[in-house]
Amino acid sequence: MTSKYTLSDSESSVTFSNSGSTPSGSFGSETDDEHHEDLAKVPLQAPPRRKSKIAVMNQKLDAGVDIADIQSPNSTITSVNSISSLLKEKLQLSIPQALRSNKKRQNDDYRLRAFVGFLFLCVIFLVGFAHIYYTQNVLQRAYFEKFRFNKNQRVLHVYSSTGAETVSGKLGNGIPEDTGVFPCLPNDQKSDSVCLEWLHYSRLYLSHSKRESMHCYHLTWQSLNPQFNPTDCFDWSLRRGHWYGGGQIQNMAYPLDSGKLELSAFVTGDIRRNPFGNVLKRYFLNSKGATIIVDSESPLYISINANRTKEFCLQAKHDAFAYINHLTPLPQLNYTICAADNIKNLHSLMAEKSLWDGLKPEELQAVDVLLSEPIWQISPTNEAAIYNYTEDVIALGFLRQGHVLLSEEWQKSPGDFVLDEDRFPSMEETINIIRRRGFQVVFSIQPFISTESVNFKDAIENRLLISERGSDPRIPALTRYHKSNSAGVLDITNNKTLPWLLKKLEDLKTKYHIHSFYLDLGTAHDMPHYYKCDQPLTNPDHYKTLFTKAIVSSIPVLGVSGAILRPKAPVFVSLPPFPSSWKAIKTVIPTILSYGMIGFPFIMPGAVGGDVALPMSDNNPNNDNEVNLPDKELYVRWLQLSTFLPVIRFTHLPSKYDDESVLEMAKSLTTLRQKTVTPLLKKYANETLSSGLPIIRPLWMLDPMDSACHVVVDEFSVGEELIVAPILYSGSRQREVYLPSGVWRDGIDGSLRKGSRWIHNYRVAEDKIAYFVKMPDNILF
Repeated sequence: MTSKYTLSDSESSVTFSNSGSTPSGSFGSETDDEHHEDLAKVPLQAPPRRKSKIAVMNQKLDAGVDIADIQSPNSTITSVNSISSLLKEKLQLSIPQALRSNKKRQNDDYRLRAFVGFLFLCVIFLVGFAHIYYTQNVLQRAYFEKFRFNKNQRVLHVYSSTGAETVSGKLGNGIPEDTGVFPCLPNDQKSDSVCLEWLHYSRLYLSHSKRESMHCYHLTWQSLNPQFNPTDCFDWSLRRGHWYGGGQIQNMAYPLDSGKLELSAFVTGDIRRNPFGNVLKRYFLNSKGATIIVDSESPLYISINANRTKEFCLQAKHDAFAYINHLTPLPQLNYTICAADNIKNLHSLMAEKSLWDGLKPEELQAVDVLLSEPIWQISPTNEAAIYNYTEDVIALGFLRQGHVLLSEEWQKSPGDFVLDEDRFPSMEETINIIRRRGFQVVFSIQPFISTESVNFKDAIENRLLISERGSDPRIPALTRYHKSNSAGVLDITNNKTLPWLLKKLEDLKTKYHIHSFYLDLGTAHDMPHYYKCDQPLTNPDHYKTLFTKAIVSSIPVLGVSGAILRPKAPVFVSLPPFPSSWKAIKTVIPTILSYGMIGFPFIMPGAVGGDVALPMSDNNPNNDNEVNLPDKELYVRWLQLSTFLPVIRFTHLPSKYDDESVLEMAKSLTTLRQKTVTPLLKKYANETLSSGLPIIRPLWMLDPMDSACHVVVDEFSVGEELIVAPILYSGSRQREVYLPSGVWRDGIDGSLRKGSRWIHNYRVAEDKIAYFVKMPDNILF
């Protein structure tokens, strides 16, 4: 019999768990089949979401269920402690999660901020790069091949044919940055030039020329303002290479970029008191293959690394001494920049190729004589001194006679142009004896006429002297010259002066059978400060050029004391006087190298041991026998150095030292010079007449691409075949030696040495000098 149950609404509410467990409630079933049958009648639906225990409890509390009921055995939560535990558990789980969420949000904020900052920096970089690119490349125009110029910033760049930068500079210093630049007006333009004008300041002309593999750029600044002096500065930092040339500069920095010089007028002087020495040329050469050549008419001032900068600056400036004769109303700076592949090729292209032009056979012979025979420089006090000196030379037995050079003391006063008969009563006979011994006599002359000279009155009456500017032209301008405190200067621009002077020199030459003359011209600073010539001079050094040219064309001249333009061969240019000191001997090589580079290949070094003797020997200060002699070691090292130079000049004879070893070393060095050095000197002298390259050369002329050769200051080469590395320090018996590429034979021990490297701690005995002879390229090392 089947029983039938009727359920109320409340009883028909069945709850299913997510786990599929039996529904809760107080109803029974007879069999499992019936139970499944009843389940089958329930429509299929998704099971309700399981509520949390706390949510169920809250729901029952809201329905008014008593706490006792909650604590009934049928509850899933049986006590208040359980609720507390659950709340605590919930908080423990939720707080770290919140902290982790907060930390994540902070990390996300940091990442966002970093990304925004990075974007900002990128924008700044791109804007800066665009500005730099615009100013340096867009505004920088390639006016000519290998030449770029930014007219707004006035920055110049010159490149070689390989694209390497050779010169970089800032032009027009002193022009305010906000000054506008415009093309020149049609009346101011030139057909072969680009013309730019900075209003009320200056006008710039740019032009270009090409010769073989060399590009040259010509720049001319015309000042438009009396307060503006055109000034261009070039970057002389190491990355721009090394610079040479100019001449002898204060402290004789070599290369030039290692020195320092405040802005100074580019005129000759005494290096002990003035910025520059006795030989100058406006030619500057860069190791990367560029030159700067300044026009001779520009009133040039230069500075090197002044005001804590690494710059070489050119300035055109009128003043009250060096540049008083203004060729243009306002200063004008005119110069040329040339660039080629390397320094040697460029220098070869720039060198003068016509030194041989117009030379006579006897003049060529005079060059050979100076290269092979010594010069004996004597300060004559009386006839006996001259006579005995020549006897001592002959007594040596191993030195040729050569030329006897008498300094200006042969006159009673400078400008007499006659011998002092009180001291030289029979000089004519003495000179005849000297000539028969094989010597040639040379007199030093000068354009200075002492106020005590017998010719001073005559020179004033004929107005032969330079007058004083701003005064009566009959009043001569006076200056100091050597031991004369008051002297006038012959005005060589006056048409009456040269015939007057030549007449006196011809009489002197005829009476005493003088072979030739040596011109002691002084320096620019020996000119009267307020000088005024009959015809205006470009600068005080212009006087030397005019005087030398006038005399050389009329009578034989052995040498000159200074120059700014190469005199015609066979005239040699003398180095400045060097004091007898170890400091001085170190400046001999860089001075010779500089003179050769600027176009003076035929040079006459000073006396062995120095031109100005120390009061007494360094080693024996109490020995009266050595009072007038240089230190023995210094003398020996100087003699070793002079053995390899074009002319060897003596004041102190080696026999004056009470040491047989000095005489033996002199003999050995004389043999070395005659057998090895002199043939090379003559060979490269002939080459110089055709190529214009110097006889004594820096190492970079052997290997221009070797950077080590650019900075060697205490070595030199005779042509391309012999390298000399003398000892220049007191007590030293070793030194560092650098050899350019190739194979070299050691002159001391005959061993072969591989080039392109340093020889460290090379031993050199006191009686030896380090030299190396170039071997053929095909020799087996």
